[in-house]
Amino acid sequence: MKWLDKLTERNVRSIAQRSSRRSFIATLGAVLAGAGSLPLLPVARGSAGGAADAGASVADVPAQSTGNPQDPGDPTDCSYWRYCGIDGFLCACCGGTQNACPPGTEMSPITWIGTCMNPADGNNYVISYNDCCGKSSCGRCLCNRNEDDKPVYRPPANNDINWCMGTQSSAYHCSTAVLLGLALDES
Repeated sequence: MKWLDKLTERNVRSIAQRSSRRSFIATLGAVLAGAGSLPLLPVARGSAGGAADAGASVADVPAQSTGNPQDPGDPTDCSYWRYCGIDGFLCACCGGTQNACPPGTEMSPITWIGTCMNPADGNNYVISYNDCCGKSSCGRCLCNRNEDDKPVYRPPANNDINWCMGTQSSAYHCSTAVLLGLALDES
């Protein structure tokens, strides 16, 4: 083991001759500042493996209907009218519905919002996109539609943030599209 001591001593002395305390402290400060900025980076929820292409449903999820002629479409399909600003796995494919979380998850009280046009009546509606949290990602029916998506510095209208804040667990599972009401015209 004497050879290990000599090797370690030689390497430590070599590093000490080539560097200073100031450079060590500067490097350490840069690493700590960089590590502190990691939570500010965008969150990528989708993964290439196991998820369907945007706009497609997973084959083992049967087509659904809302049963309401005023709410047309299939909530397991990314082209469903309420999903115009969604980014994530559809809760309708994960044991929930288009506006309710699956059992064992908790709906985040913090959301992003969008405005989507209902093809049944031609009116625009305000949609609240709530993440369901508490389990790992569902991995089924990935949908990434960015209509009216705003940059991350406008958080209430950005769909790239993990919105599982204010819940017991920050683990993202799926996303819902809750209809809030009729959008007002700005004319």
